[in-house]
Amino acid sequence: MTGKKSSGFSVEGVDYEKTGGITGPESDNSKANRKKIEKLLLAATLAATLVLPIVVVSPTYLHIIILILFYAYLTSCWNMVGGFAGVLPLGHSVFIGCGAYTSTILSLQYGLSPWLGMIIGGILATFIGVLIALPTFKLRGAYFALATIAFAEGIRVMIENIDYLGPFNLNGPRGLQIPPLNTGFTSFMFETKEPYYYIILVMLIAILTLTWFISRSKLGFYLSAGGEEPEAAMALGVNVTRAKLTAMAMSSFFTALAGTFYAQFSLFIHPKSIISLDLSFEIAFIALIGGRGSIAGPVLGALLLRPVSDFSRIYFGDVLPGLHLVIFGGVLILVMIYQPRGIQEPLTRVYKRVVDRLAGISVDEPGKKVGKSKEATA
Repeated sequence: MTGKKSSGFSVEGVDYEKTGGITGPESDNSKANRKKIEKLLLAATLAATLVLPIVVVSPTYLHIIILILFYAYLTSCWNMVGGFAGVLPLGHSVFIGCGAYTSTILSLQYGLSPWLGMIIGGILATFIGVLIALPTFKLRGAYFALATIAFAEGIRVMIENIDYLGPFNLNGPRGLQIPPLNTGFTSFMFETKEPYYYIILVMLIAILTLTWFISRSKLGFYLSAGGEEPEAAMALGVNVTRAKLTAMAMSSFFTALAGTFYAQFSLFIHPKSIISLDLSFEIAFIALIGGRGSIAGPVLGALLLRPVSDFSRIYFGDVLPGLHLVIFGGVLILVMIYQPRGIQEPLTRVYKRVVDRLAGISVDEPGKKVGKSKEATA
């Protein structure tokens, strides 16, 4: 009898290969069950996020939740460069400020819709991001991080010390106040916080979906290779510079969209708050602690650190300003010692174990999964 020769052995109708894996209908059923459970968990999570504003009746707590989603979105944008490309940009607040100032000025001075101003701000931020990236991507390690800090601080000082940039009124150190004149979707201004919640939720889902596709695309592989072994990647024909510039352009654009959201949410922007090193550092801290280069890392980092930041500012802001950054630094040290890939790694392992148990896959030892045969389950 001819046929494909099995590389393993069979026990009770289940084929075990030399690698310790399993094949056959039972393995296929387990995989199908795992996918079903993951889809159910995803659907349950989405359903919970949709009804959350109904459950959380306190405006203060809803405000904190909106900021958690906001920072998760910002960190996911940062992750395109700081995670996938393997560099450490510390000036992303520039792009937030670009989106905030562009949409606000166009709305106040020219009556343009903030939604259109959001897109224009994103395009302008893309241009600025590429201009910054062209010289700085030639630098390595700490030199790149310091260069991005220098650019960000230079732009902040400039905006803080001039009232007019050509025909545009920046209002210098006084900032810009957005008067709550017309409320509604077209004016991107609402009387309650619920619409802001759903807008930032949609933005977060969109950016997470985009980063998921990037991580599985050629661009994602090029960025990963260029970040870990740039010389080897270039020797294999990968245009590392083009890949990083593409990532920076996308990251800058989507980060600027968050700037417009913040301006319309807070109705006030100031260079010291919207284009600050504190904000840039906070984004980087969230990414590093959550797990840079992963999809879930920015969300987990924001869930852990943003409440700490908010409560430390509320209760200790007058006595110990900047306490949240000290706490972030301490947490970062612990994470880098015990979980260098961020808190997403152990949480992902726990999640996979739970899903495997629900799918009927017993895990006898780390790295080895054993499927249940029909005889065993009869």
